[in-house]
Amino acid sequence: MSEQSVVPIDQILPHKLPLVALMGRPIFPGIFTPIMIGNPMDVKVIDEAVARDGLIGLVMLANESESPTIMDLYKVGTAAKIVKKINLPDGGVNIFISTLKRFRIKKALNPANPMVGAVEYLDDEEDNTSEVKALTRALISEMKQISENNPLFSEEMRLNMINIDHPGKIADFIASILNIDKGEQQKILEVLNVRKRMEQVLVFIKKEQELLRIQKRIQKEINEKIEKSQRDYFLKEELKAIKTELGMTTDAKSSEYQRFKDKLDAFKFEGEIKDAVEQELEKFNLMDPNSGEFIITRNYLDTIANLPWSEPAPEHFDLRVAREILENDHYGLTDVKSRIVEYLAVRKLKQDSKGSIVCLVGPPGVGKTSVGKSVAHALSKEFFRFSVGGMRDEAEIKGHRRTYIGAMPGKILQGLKIVKTKDPVFMIDEIDKMGVSFQGDPASALLEVLDPEQNNSFRDHYLDLPFDISHIFFIVTANTLDTIPRPLLDRMEIIQLPGYIDTEKLEIAKRYLVPKSLTKNGLKKNQVKYTRESLLYIANGYAREAGVRNFEKNLDKIHRKLAKQLVEAEEEAKANTQKQDKAGNISAEEHQMPEYAGESQTVRGAASEGAVSEKRPEEQSGYENGIAEKFVIDKKLIEKHLGKPLFPEGEFKKADRPGMSMGLAWTSMGGDTLVIEAAAVPGKGGLTLTGKMGDIMKESGAIAMTVARKWGIERYGIDAAWFEKNHIHLHIPEGATPKDGPSAGITMATALLSMLRNKTITAKLVMTGELSLTGQVLPIGGLKEKTIAARRNKARHIIIPKQNLRDLDDIPDIVKKGIEFHPVERFEEVLALALPD
Repeated sequence: MSEQSVVPIDQILPHKLPLVALMGRPIFPGIFTPIMIGNPMDVKVIDEAVARDGLIGLVMLANESESPTIMDLYKVGTAAKIVKKINLPDGGVNIFISTLKRFRIKKALNPANPMVGAVEYLDDEEDNTSEVKALTRALISEMKQISENNPLFSEEMRLNMINIDHPGKIADFIASILNIDKGEQQKILEVLNVRKRMEQVLVFIKKEQELLRIQKRIQKEINEKIEKSQRDYFLKEELKAIKTELGMTTDAKSSEYQRFKDKLDAFKFEGEIKDAVEQELEKFNLMDPNSGEFIITRNYLDTIANLPWSEPAPEHFDLRVAREILENDHYGLTDVKSRIVEYLAVRKLKQDSKGSIVCLVGPPGVGKTSVGKSVAHALSKEFFRFSVGGMRDEAEIKGHRRTYIGAMPGKILQGLKIVKTKDPVFMIDEIDKMGVSFQGDPASALLEVLDPEQNNSFRDHYLDLPFDISHIFFIVTANTLDTIPRPLLDRMEIIQLPGYIDTEKLEIAKRYLVPKSLTKNGLKKNQVKYTRESLLYIANGYAREAGVRNFEKNLDKIHRKLAKQLVEAEEEAKANTQKQDKAGNISAEEHQMPEYAGESQTVRGAASEGAVSEKRPEEQSGYENGIAEKFVIDKKLIEKHLGKPLFPEGEFKKADRPGMSMGLAWTSMGGDTLVIEAAAVPGKGGLTLTGKMGDIMKESGAIAMTVARKWGIERYGIDAAWFEKNHIHLHIPEGATPKDGPSAGITMATALLSMLRNKTITAKLVMTGELSLTGQVLPIGGLKEKTIAARRNKARHIIIPKQNLRDLDDIPDIVKKGIEFHPVERFEEVLALALPD
């Protein structure tokens, strides 16, 4: 065929085309590809086209719908010729098409079913410039790089790309095989300018290259991990084979299994425990180490293996040695030490440690925890302490069930695991401060722990096996018994630790607190000297509470300041020596021997502030570089370091005006004195109670008001109308401190009658006792602590209920010395002593 006989494609292609909507991606010109047609209307269009000239228009849907129209199509599509049609069993057809040229829909001849449009064909622009040639080379070069690293590009694709002779067709071919969004492909299809089309395609190639680079990096990392895992696996298998040849344990799991089995077999379990342990061991042996259950089972077996299942050895302790240990560790507390020695004697006589539960009750700082440590020392047993103060979760006592993540045994089994013995001394601190929440009641959980009849088969939720904890010597501590549940209290032997008086604090400070504080603050024993008067001054002026904790804090404060003075004096002395050496003014011998002006010369520098030297100039061994090695702590130095006393000398609570009386109270902090004030103001009758009183004390106030009114009218002739015209106010100062309890009845009634009679009560008189409506004085508790508080307040007379006479025997003579007790049965006797006629 001659060159003149070639007809242009525009003249072959008709200007009216049946249109087929594409659901997926657009199809570019110059491509031979199969298409599946399933829509019956589209199949009909294909059949009609094949019957005519085989030409159709392929246009992508812009708006997808079940029954699309020409309005739902993009305006630009591709004309294609059907080369072959294959009918499919489901009624659809598979056609092979050769795409020819872009077209634009000018007019809808038939908008739907079937869609036919009038079209115009679009030619490429700028397809033969130097820029286009350069872009052609760039596209082919970049696509080679992508195809080399991507197995999805076949060799046929690479050849097609190289053999395409038209730049626009190259861009179309590349756009059709790149993995880009169909909307972006449609935009490329609509670009007629070849240069712009190639530039857009080049941008997408660069994006594809970046994605391939990231994919390659991720693939490399995954392959490295897989290779390492495979390498580790093969090495482990080789190691197993080597160990098998040598007769060694093959892997860590087998080693763990054997270790657990040996330890658990040594305990010689029986019954339920044996069955449960064997079952867990078997499960552990069959379990995959990578499973989540493996570590749970391992931890469970580890807990069982580390608990002290063996029966404890018989106790061997010397009662005399135990008494000496208690005497050396604690001053005073005679009754407490006697009770503990009796307790130990019973243990030794019975050769049975079961049922040993002691509750030490007393104010803070009196030595409850240290008594527990001394008991463990006396018995030569391991000591474990934990606090339940603020505890709200019963699982802290009885453990968590193993089904929970992070489950662990309770404090009891944790302690046994730590001490590794079945009969230690356990101290449970602050048992009166446990709470209750939605997580349970820990106090109720302690009922089984502290019951000698039940704790021989204690079941922790985590262990879920019976464990005998009856050999543990439990010592619990509390500040008050009021908040301890009664069933729990019944399981314990109560031992009260009273507060200390000033003379006892003096001895405790001399024997324990001062040496301990000196060591803690880096001072030597012979560097500081306290006189008896200075220690009593600290006890009465700065630490008047029941315990000695604040006493120790004040000693620490003094010793820190002395340590600071010594260090500053050393540094100043060294600095002065260096200056003098440089100046050459004095010799090395003069550096070592300071000059003194008199017998009681105070040291130079910071150490001279309030610290007086006791050594004479001739006793030079007591000094180094002008630094005192001994300080005498006197009243002036105490006030310098601690400030003015919190409780000045002679400043005690007094009832020195009408309407005032002095009572005694027991609190969790020890005994205390209470001033009760009463006043009346004109107004509507009634009674107001203030001072943070509890419900019981408010009831006592109401009873006291009734008794005082009755006595005022009947005995002292007060007009009954006076009570209707005056409002009475009863107040207890220090209102921020909660107060409660049945022991202030006679004190309140006395204050009211003191106000009504306008008469001051007897000096240095304090009282305690509950009052009934008939004038009966009822017994109270805590007399020992109250007596100590009265002595601390320099009281000389104490009115007590007659029924409390038996409690006087429990009070040491040193506490009762100088105090006269007045036992009374009726309120008349109280008035005779407090407000005599």
